Amino acid sequence: MQKAKKFFPYVTTVTVVLVMACFLAFPARYTHLVLEGATLFAVCVMPATLPFLFLTAILTRQRAFQRTAGKIAPLARKAFRVSGAGGLCAVLSALSGYPVGARTVYDLYSRGAVSKQETFRLACLSSTSGPMFLVGAVGAGMFKSSLIGWILFVSHLLGVYLVCFLLRFTAKKTTSVEVPALSFNKTDGNPLMDSVLSVLAVGGAIAIFYAFSGILCDALSLAGVTNGFLSAAVTGVVEMTSGCKLCSEIGNIYSVALSAFLVTFGGGCVLIQQTTFLSRAGVKTLPFFGIKFLQGLVAALIALGLSAAIL
Repeated sequence: MQKAKKFFPYVTTVTVVLVMACFLAFPARYTHLVLEGATLFAVCVMPATLPFLFLTAILTRQRAFQRTAGKIAPLARKAFRVSGAGGLCAVLSALSGYPVGARTVYDLYSRGAVSKQETFRLACLSSTSGPMFLVGAVGAGMFKSSLIGWILFVSHLLGVYLVCFLLRFTAKKTTSVEVPALSFNKTDGNPLMDSVLSVLAVGGAIAIFYAFSGILCDALSLAGVTNGFLSAAVTGVVEMTSGCKLCSEIGNIYSVALSAFLVTFGGGCVLIQQTTFLSRAGVKTLPFFGIKFLQGLVAALIALGLSAAIL
């Protein structure tokens, strides 16, 4: 891990310089891709993401949230060594998708509703996509099969939860903290303003990484890479939606497994969206990326098995 920390800044520097060179050499193409990414965000992502960010911010401040958290606390503690509030955070993430879980983790942490000891486990547990994206967009929209979408959704959740179940053994105990009631005072923040700023950060990440994905596709073409599976994998690690689209064009059980990996790992775009919030909650970036990679591998194996048995 120490070697990775020393090596990571050099990789980042070289990557940034190369991307800047691409923008300077071909400004028309790549600034247009940024515009396409921003348009994609404005038309497809923001209408679905902003309401969930705002509504979850309101919901976590309600007394009903506090009472429900208390009821599920024993199950959440036994299964994942997180508090009841953390367990509800994971449920909201599974229903809403990226990056609502990460935003909710930060929101609860900043208000003292979850303990510092559980934030890393909770971040990994609440890092999930939702059925709207997996079943609707990827399954029905890209693969033209809702069944594949449900395979991806089930594999994705199992991959996340199985790894997080093992993470519970790294914790000694979980501190249970009461969730504050709904408040709009200065210390608690304004849910509407916070949600708007959060969704703008998401939009910025999508626009930038959409262009990064285009740069990578161009580089693969220049390198003569014609293997569709490899192109989907490399592209998806940068921007998962583009990778899933390429997987759907391959159309076999291995492409379904790769899609499960990409969606669960998240790719650079989704990871940056999440760490925008999680870093402020004290979650370390590289260990979080490592857990996401492991969750992606488990999800891919599950998806491969389910696809072979069902499709």
